[in-house]
Amino acid sequence: MSAPDTELQAALESLAGTGKLLVALDFDGVLSPLVEHAEDARPLDGSAAAVRALAALPDTVTAFISGRALDSLRTVATPDPETLLIGSHGAETWTGPNQEPLQLTAEQAQLLARARTAVESVVARHPGCRLEAKPAGVVLHTRSVSAPVAAAATEDARRELGLLDGVQVTDGKSVLEASVVHTNKGEGIRALRKLTGATAVLFAGDDVTDERGFAVLEPGDVGIKVGTGDTGAAYRVASPEAFTAVLTELARLRAAAVAG
Repeated sequence: MSAPDTELQAALESLAGTGKLLVALDFDGVLSPLVEHAEDARPLDGSAAAVRALAALPDTVTAFISGRALDSLRTVATPDPETLLIGSHGAETWTGPNQEPLQLTAEQAQLLARARTAVESVVARHPGCRLEAKPAGVVLHTRSVSAPVAAAATEDARRELGLLDGVQVTDGKSVLEASVVHTNKGEGIRALRKLTGATAVLFAGDDVTDERGFAVLEPGDVGIKVGTGDTGAAYRVASPEAFTAVLTELARLRAAAVAG
């Protein structure tokens, strides 16, 4: 497990000394390698240990901010009780035991039913694709099919969903997601910053949906893209395994900063 490069190391050292630190992390492709079946994902041991260490430190808040529904995120990530959760790209949140569950309006519920019907029809026409239902949305998964089938199914779904006024459509890695609650990870990070009173934020993500998160980072924050692809993040690591080294080093630096 190699250490972060010189520029990222310097950024982590500066970040570790902030008054109130928020560590907000995507799950799939960041804490866990991407897998064909979403239910099989699990965090890398070293990353899970680093998150636990950070969560236990004074003036340090950990959060998972994911496209997964909250129930799915809890199942695969097994977060500590101290870790805040944002699921469905910001549509679902858990910030403590008094948090109210997501409630759709009657109009949103009707629109969601129509969106699910549309994606069901696409899955029926493109064998091998899969539908995932969420409390506020529906997702077309194409990871298990060939590239031509994935492209055709995605375009088909985009066209069907485009007929539904009020549905937000978001592209991701081998997924197309429709939501009846209009939000994104950038809004989630803003909400977490306000809730926690964070003076600096580390946010790490791997997908195009994470770019909204990188876009709202402020001076003194650290954004890390995990993997390939264009990004607005200031720093990049090659893989979830490489990100384990980053989290481990941040935990070490933060522990020294709050102790001293």
